[in-house]
Amino acid sequence: MRTSKTFSIQFWMDQKKAINGEGLIYARVTVDQKRLSISLKRKVSIKLWDSKNKKVFGNSKDAKEINQYFELAKSQLFQSYQELKGRGEVLTSDLIKSHFLQENQSTATLQELLKYHKEKIQNTLTKGTIKNFGVTENYINRFLMSMKIKDILLSKLNYKFLCDFESYLSGYYPKGHPKAMSHNTVMKHIQRLRKMVTLAYHMEWVENDPFRRWKTTFSKKEREFLSDNELSNLATHRFRIERLERVRDVFLFSCYTGISFVDIENLTPKNIWRDESKKWIVTHRQKTNTKVKIPLLHTAELILQKYANHP
Repeated sequence: MRTSKTFSIQFWMDQKKAINGEGLIYARVTVDQKRLSISLKRKVSIKLWDSKNKKVFGNSKDAKEINQYFELAKSQLFQSYQELKGRGEVLTSDLIKSHFLQENQSTATLQELLKYHKEKIQNTLTKGTIKNFGVTENYINRFLMSMKIKDILLSKLNYKFLCDFESYLSGYYPKGHPKAMSHNTVMKHIQRLRKMVTLAYHMEWVENDPFRRWKTTFSKKEREFLSDNELSNLATHRFRIERLERVRDVFLFSCYTGISFVDIENLTPKNIWRDESKKWIVTHRQKTNTKVKIPLLHTAELILQKYANHP
């Protein structure tokens, strides 16, 4: 079978090593006039071997099954050649043989890793973190589609794959956004992908961590803060819409306590402790599960009293 000027596949029988009148069949792969033979693990009677047409004589059931097996092997070899060529590999007969036999290669794929990781984190991470990983998975799949593939072997991941993923994200405009992702957002998605691939490495799905040389960098953001006067104006402002007033009060409570919105949402009366001198908020951070003890200031307590009977 001739597929190009530099690649061919041909079957042949090793009659010199025949035993009991049966010879082993090989596939001869030639790339740039360099060839090697791959054993197909099939023996055929010398009398039944058609050396001219490279197949078994006859129309018997056994002959048809053996010839179909040879055609399948030919198709798989050609597919190996096409896949390697599509990835830009330097084609050699040895490389095609290794790909065909899957020598020293894990068969685990990126999609299998994404599926496993998604199931693994369902009961171990917070809803927000699970959602963020889901967004990253979506971008990974979009990136694979841009490469015109749906999946890739984990053994084929390399540093270039991560660099290309970074370039793809940096030039991607999310729907409804006026501009492309920020540098820090891109780094967050790469960070999540690296965590998943590191998991695959620890589970021995891959021999080495392909992204181990990657250095994640974040741009430092100088965040502005409210002055005492601005905070006071916000606290005394009267909203015509009750919903906006509740939003303002939650924000103020966060300012007075330093507690994030998700941790405020989880607060109950049991989290308010009192000692001899003052009241405290005692809780655990949802993100880190770290225990914190925060003094309950009078301004924050007034907000709690305001919503004491709120549904």
